[in-house]
Amino acid sequence: MTTFASPIADIHIADQSITQRVFAGLENRPDAVVLTDGPTGRSITAAAFIDQVKQLAGGLTAAGFGAGHTVALMAPNIPEYCVIFHAVAWAGGTITTLNPTYTDHEIKHQLIDSKSELLITIPGFLDTARAGADDLPVIAVGSPEFTALMGDPIPTQVPVDLDEHTVVLPYSSGTTGLPKGVMLSHRNLVVNVDQIINAADFQAGEVAAGFLPFFHIYGMTVLMNVHLAGGGAVVTMPRFDLPLFLQICQDHKARRMWIVPPVALALAKHPLIDDYDLTSLQQVFSGAAPLGAELSNAVGARLNCISLQGYGMTELSPVSHATPGNANRPGASGLALPNTQCRIVDIESGTDLGPDQEGELWIKGPQVMQGYLNNPAATAETITKDGWLRTGDIARIDADGYMFITDRLKELIKYKGFQIAPAELEAALVAMDGITDAAVIGIPDDEAGELPIAFVIAGDPAPDDATIKAHLHDQLAHYKQIHQVHFVAEIPKSASGKILRRLLRDQMAAG
Repeated sequence: MTTFASPIADIHIADQSITQRVFAGLENRPDAVVLTDGPTGRSITAAAFIDQVKQLAGGLTAAGFGAGHTVALMAPNIPEYCVIFHAVAWAGGTITTLNPTYTDHEIKHQLIDSKSELLITIPGFLDTARAGADDLPVIAVGSPEFTALMGDPIPTQVPVDLDEHTVVLPYSSGTTGLPKGVMLSHRNLVVNVDQIINAADFQAGEVAAGFLPFFHIYGMTVLMNVHLAGGGAVVTMPRFDLPLFLQICQDHKARRMWIVPPVALALAKHPLIDDYDLTSLQQVFSGAAPLGAELSNAVGARLNCISLQGYGMTELSPVSHATPGNANRPGASGLALPNTQCRIVDIESGTDLGPDQEGELWIKGPQVMQGYLNNPAATAETITKDGWLRTGDIARIDADGYMFITDRLKELIKYKGFQIAPAELEAALVAMDGITDAAVIGIPDDEAGELPIAFVIAGDPAPDDATIKAHLHDQLAHYKQIHQVHFVAEIPKSASGKILRRLLRDQMAAG
């Protein structure tokens, strides 16, 4: 077996729950402001955060939503998000995080699949939340019902098995298929927090403009948990807004920006950048999708700082690779984190490959998920019996250990950092009257990364383009929408995902 070990020395794996690890980064600075709501400026100190987490954990437990129960959270980035997340964890429960742009159909699927017993949201999302929750109790942040959930504080972490207890259930499409619950343990989260702090040279006092959504594993781990546990702070943003983002970075003298490639494009080209003092910036760190060397260099030059990137996936809690600030290599997704091993495996023969050879990237380490909820078959397809996670990405690793993503074996479409499973869109399309078959692929786009487009075989009568798009608008979140519809006579079903994409692009080019 040919393995690529991390060139970074292994770290000690803390014997703590994720909330104990976060509290360890807060208890020595009780008066420090650690969470600020960007649009309003209201803030929470470290001591107040700890108190609120313990009180809400007590109230959830008294109401029957504590240890052994699953609570769903559907909200934008606000300080209360962090309180709710850690209150559920402190109480020994499981939290599943929902995209707040979901339709009621998508909400219902995740609530049923995760066996959630309570949904917490914000007032603006109540109608959609209730439509998707059916008879499940729904509580809005700031309501009298939410205030009443603040109970007698639980002083210590409710006992949990750090390796076996699933503390969070974000949903991911994995390498293929419909969204699945990714089971992540306390150990998974704690390890990855410390791996990132170590590999990214995180420094106490760092303040980040937090627009990366907390419901997504990137924002959850890198922004919320790393900054709180590592001695930093977060200014939350409910959505990306370039002027507010730049204002926060300027006012808080941000050392680092955590971004995704579409934001990198704005930072490289938008004239508004010149209106702000960003001289405190030392790094821009991009994740969620590959960032080309040309754009990476353009961002670094525009902001006069180092432009870095990393690699991860929800199933890795999420980070496995990061480029060190003192050894940048534009276009690379970085070096393996401490305690992490990699393999490059030939997709046809299954044999291991050496430096600078392309194959599927396999990863092994303590940040690898427990598995997919209620889906042992998908788990077995993704994690080998000896613990290697098949990423579904084609990569090469050079002689110095730097990993480069070169293609994708998995079927996922990456739109502005979000994963889109073609199978989910295809299922929604074939459910329509007048469509007998459908295939969805992604096509390259400078701003979004990829745009989902559909090829459909129509029946009689055939729906038009507008009817199809209106149907999908009602069924799926905004980022899952089709950007083009192509009517075809045949879809080659025997082809693999990669070949199918090529065939369909050829059909499109031929008119």
